[in-house]
Amino acid sequence: MDIIFIICSLLFIFALIFHNTSYSEENNATGYDDSILVIEVFDDDEEESKYELKETVAINAVLRASKICQKVFQKLVMSDTVIKKDRSPVTVADFSAQAVVNKILYETFPNDLIVGEEESGCLQGDNRKELKNKVLSLANSVLDTPLNDNELLDTINRGSSPGGSSGRIWALDPIDGTKGFLRGEQFCIGLALIIDRDVHLGVLGCPNLLVDLKTPEGEKGCLFVAIKGKGAFQHKFSSTEETQIHLADISSPSAALFCESVVAEHSSHGDAAKIASFLGITKPPLHMDSMCKYCVVARGDADIYLSLPVRVDYEENIWDHAAGCILIKEAGGIVSDINNKPLDFSLGRTLKTNKGVVVAHSKIHGQVIDVVQQLILKK
Repeated sequence: MDIIFIICSLLFIFALIFHNTSYSEENNATGYDDSILVIEVFDDDEEESKYELKETVAINAVLRASKICQKVFQKLVMSDTVIKKDRSPVTVADFSAQAVVNKILYETFPNDLIVGEEESGCLQGDNRKELKNKVLSLANSVLDTPLNDNELLDTINRGSSPGGSSGRIWALDPIDGTKGFLRGEQFCIGLALIIDRDVHLGVLGCPNLLVDLKTPEGEKGCLFVAIKGKGAFQHKFSSTEETQIHLADISSPSAALFCESVVAEHSSHGDAAKIASFLGITKPPLHMDSMCKYCVVARGDADIYLSLPVRVDYEENIWDHAAGCILIKEAGGIVSDINNKPLDFSLGRTLKTNKGVVVAHSKIHGQVIDVVQQLILKK
């Protein structure tokens, strides 16, 4: 093993430990535990060690972004909300979280590309100065090295990569489910590493997700990590405890629990209800925003997740699905589009050749696809 890489890896871990100590008092007050950032994942193989450094950096970035979102919600001021072209709300937390994740990734992997959801245009101009200052302050509150005004905008815009089919590309959604965030319900910070077309790593931070859905008054805050060929895992925000997760072992679609978005803005609830009826499903659907739907299916709380196109020309964004896709695969499920084609993350910022998303256990995915195609493709 390269001795230089070993030294760099150790220095990185020591830096995380030092940072964790300096923030421990504040984190205890917010219910956020930075100690989970330090994961002993290095072994004797050089290539393995390089990969585990990526995992550690991604976890670090997502947890710090999650901390920002928790801070913002606790002090939420509605005037901090601006409106994107598609009319979905986006808050100061979106920009702060993207700045933090982009900076952490760039500092460690400066040659990697980042496909992020946000752009800094909403922060430019005299009428946005107050908003920009709040974003800057929040981002710097969790960064080791602070950003200045110009660096903030440049850092956010590092997420403007067009994507592609080669090299290492990070797909980032700084807040997936912004409407859920504003309601105090489910949202997710999603980060995936795509290497030469394939998703190799997915990290999803879900600050408002119950550790156990069967305990409504129980602990919230879950981190999900999926590594290609190594499985899918859940951590609690409050500890370093790790649990490997799997989809529920289900052999008949009629026994399944559907999971779908809260509102039907980007997915047809009417079509989903017809599909559920044809499959013999009688349980009411579980409504939830964001990639948290991938997470609850991956750990067995729900069995089927559909995102059905509401427009012929609608294209899903890669940052909305990359991390969730590998989580489901590593937990024993299948992710495809409504034509039963794998999701193709190599064609830019959107899933240009895919229509919709179908997620289910490998034992029932084929049956779900058959009904989807009967009802949707023949319309």
